[in-house]
Amino acid sequence: MDIIDSIILGIIQGLTEFLPVSSSGHLELGKAILGNNSVPEESLLFTVVLHFATALSTIVVFRKDILSILKGALKLKWNEDLQFISKIAVSMIPAVIVGLFFEEQLEALFSGNILLVGTMLIITAALLFLADKAKNTNKKVSFSNAFVIGISQAIAMLPGISRSGATISTSVLLGNDKTKAARFSFLMVVPLIFGKIAKDILSGDISMESQNFTALSVGFIAAFIAGLFACTWMISLVKKSKLSYFAIYCVIVGIIAIIVSFLN
Repeated sequence: MDIIDSIILGIIQGLTEFLPVSSSGHLELGKAILGNNSVPEESLLFTVVLHFATALSTIVVFRKDILSILKGALKLKWNEDLQFISKIAVSMIPAVIVGLFFEEQLEALFSGNILLVGTMLIITAALLFLADKAKNTNKKVSFSNAFVIGISQAIAMLPGISRSGATISTSVLLGNDKTKAARFSFLMVVPLIFGKIAKDILSGDISMESQNFTALSVGFIAAFIAGLFACTWMISLVKKSKLSYFAIYCVIVGIIAIIVSFLN
């Protein structure tokens, strides 16, 4: 993998992890455009590095919220902060179950299946259109909401379903405040990302030999910077009910991907 490919894939991951257009779907499309041989045996390590970069950008953007929540939770009282952490834990259950028991089936879907990506992008678009029409409220995410949002997050493991789009849309459609929905969506994925990174490292599947560390470093920086921008921008867009623009984008890209899949 050369430097240019690393920068392109890093930017794609950083932007699409937060913008509701599916990071996994766009990485699949990016690999298809660049050629599958552009992301060889280092693919798993490269993916881990990019996900670590976006998780770190989330922590930076929400650093004040995270510190406040942790301080409140350390009081060991059933306060709002400890409840929030508990809701995050509840939201993780569906994704953890899918990740543990259906990992091989999921990995089989990440093999350049452009038709699947295109179809899922159109489904993402439908969710975004619906969420944009929902009225804003002051309602907080409840425990039952957290589990349902977690199911959306698990479904978003499919390439082409936007994780942020699915979780924010589900939360908003459940009647939750749009800003709180975005905050919960971005924070709920951080433990999962670090858990997945730890699992991949401990599995021994990642080889550190013959790696292009310059390309990995450049990809990390690109994903981190793009992630900072996209996370901040997305929060503003959700507040202003501007998700329909991304819905239109997903429809266009989805249709193009479907057409290309039939032409190949």
